[in-house]
Amino acid sequence: MTADPTGQRFHLRGPRSSAEVTQVGAALRALTVDGVDLVPRYPDDLPTPAASGVVLVPWPNRIRDGRYTFDGDDQQLAISEPKFGNASHGLLRFGVYQPIEHTDERVVLGADVVPQTGYPFHLRTRVTYTLESDGLRVAHEIENVGARSAPVALGVHPYFQIGGVATEDLVVHSTGTTTLVVDERNIPVDEVAVDDATDLRGGRRLGDASLDNGYRGLDRDAEGRARHTLTAPDGRRLELWQDEGFRWVQVFTTDRYPGHPLAVAIEPMTAPANAFATGTDLDTLQPGSVLAREWGVRFS
Repeated sequence: MTADPTGQRFHLRGPRSSAEVTQVGAALRALTVDGVDLVPRYPDDLPTPAASGVVLVPWPNRIRDGRYTFDGDDQQLAISEPKFGNASHGLLRFGVYQPIEHTDERVVLGADVVPQTGYPFHLRTRVTYTLESDGLRVAHEIENVGARSAPVALGVHPYFQIGGVATEDLVVHSTGTTTLVVDERNIPVDEVAVDDATDLRGGRRLGDASLDNGYRGLDRDAEGRARHTLTAPDGRRLELWQDEGFRWVQVFTTDRYPGHPLAVAIEPMTAPANAFATGTDLDTLQPGSVLAREWGVRFS
């Protein structure tokens, strides 16, 4: 029997909803509410495609040339995106998480980022997926268990759909007021006000858009949450919320998701691409300290 390239799968089941989380990357592989698939499926024999659902730690997105300086020391990370010469999507994208707790409606997975070339820091990470009647809540904890302060950023890379509706017919809405301008290597070179091509505040039909944009300046509710939605023509709506520690969101569309002519990822991030080099919204985690962040999905 061929091994599952995404590792052990953890199934969550409730009266109205269900989810599936993989061992590799602690990735959200499936989510349903009232029988509606909210995460696009991919074949069982494939590794996680296009970073689908994975946790991105200790950085999301890219670091130019894999180089940065922290506490006066120059560091060189492995180049994991050879096409553009960048270090991409952190150090646990293909990491194997271990189960800490698993019940019908909750799973807790853990993995360490151990000291290594380019990242001589030690982090202990935990991801908790909790099923709710109308969706899912996801909590992250990152503890610095090393002896020195560490640069840390966190992101997640979930893809979404509304089952039975062509993704190109969904309308995406997000409240970012600024977006990043990137160069030919997808590294930010400027941050500008949104314009007609990038503004999602009024909603944009996905079939009419090509997006790979990092946004900030997000509207927040009284709890500090920012919200993004996908709405079907019949009014059904998927909402992703992110807490105030997730300062950014990346909205990405692709025609390279297996079995789907168009797929969309809505990616909460604590910091933007190249934050290790620029310091933009980068967290410094002291020894013994814990970074805690939450996001979630609702469907109505």
